[in-house]
Amino acid sequence: MDPIRNPYAPGAGQRPPELAGRDVQLAAFDVVLERVAKGRPERSLVLTGLRGVGKTVLLNALRSAAVRKGWGTGKLEARPDQSLRRPLASALHQAVRELGHPEADQVESVLAVIKAFVQRDAAPGTRLRDVWNPGIEVAAAKGRADSGDVEIDLVELLTDVGGLAADVGKGIAVFIDEMQDLGPADVSALCAACHELSQSGLPVIVVGAGLPHLPAVLSASKSYSERLFRYQRIDRLSREEADRALSAPATEEDAAFEDGALAALYDATGGYPYFIQAYGKAVWDVAPRSPITAADVAVGAPEAEAELAVGFFGSRYERATPGEREYLRAMADAAAELHEDVVDEVGSVPTADVAATLGKKPQSLSPARDALLKKGLIYSGERGRIAFTVPHFGRYLRDRG
Repeated sequence: MDPIRNPYAPGAGQRPPELAGRDVQLAAFDVVLERVAKGRPERSLVLTGLRGVGKTVLLNALRSAAVRKGWGTGKLEARPDQSLRRPLASALHQAVRELGHPEADQVESVLAVIKAFVQRDAAPGTRLRDVWNPGIEVAAAKGRADSGDVEIDLVELLTDVGGLAADVGKGIAVFIDEMQDLGPADVSALCAACHELSQSGLPVIVVGAGLPHLPAVLSASKSYSERLFRYQRIDRLSREEADRALSAPATEEDAAFEDGALAALYDATGGYPYFIQAYGKAVWDVAPRSPITAADVAVGAPEAEAELAVGFFGSRYERATPGEREYLRAMADAAAELHEDVVDEVGSVPTADVAATLGKKPQSLSPARDALLKKGLIYSGERGRIAFTVPHFGRYLRDRG
């Protein structure tokens, strides 16, 4: 098979050639865009799922849908070491520019508020020339979104941005990736702002994406967050969807898969979109001709696994300290010992079982567990249980020996 014509695209956030299994989410979002633009009540959206299920890809696809509707959009990636003000200001600056409001003075008025919002993040006594500038030429507004209380400031900022969008019958959509990494104050402010906007009917929505415990993060901040957002769990693909993700791009290149090859690939990938692209690319490169067979999958699978071991699994494993790695391996071993009747859909294990595997008291393992939670390598979906954020990570650890 010609490697130059290989259609598969394993990459972080890289859109696959066939976005299979996400039609329901895309269609539902089109309805949200139309309803919000017409002043109808609608909740903001939160996508959750493990690493490698395509949350970022879907987030980008939803943003593209908003752009096609003429909305103003901006995207940011949350980081645990950064406040919301700077990245959000940049995202909203871009959204206002995309909106194309015809009245320059009204646009400048809102840009002045955005600038005031971000420059309030500067430390006391910072010289003006050292204050971070979001690229907005107008002077910062006074007395609007600059109180220093991020909750008050964010409500005022999004209210002004929403008013600008309402003037032209469009909307503003802010897309936040890795939303679980927002700081507690920023999470609280974002929930409060979304609550205020939903009551005022302004055409502004937030679309967030994050790990499975993101709903718990939001709920811990504001009790009403469970009613504030529409939660959609993004999971692995069904067999039919996975087959389409592989076959449709191949057909475009005048190639095909035998049924046995598709079955073998589903067994290897578990239907996880990132793995489908990784295995599809490796198998295409080793296959001598079309149709691709189960024998070709057997030859190509080790190539895919070797690449995943370095780039997908290994890069995360290397972030852990020796003590944290010991905890991760104990999680993998404890999961392997669970009876199939008590295995839940995310493969979580009781923290007590991890401690028993290591022969230690659960309390002594709290520092390692907390560090891994902060690094985003594991998450806790319910009290007393823990799970990997990366699918097949336990298998990878057990294969390491």
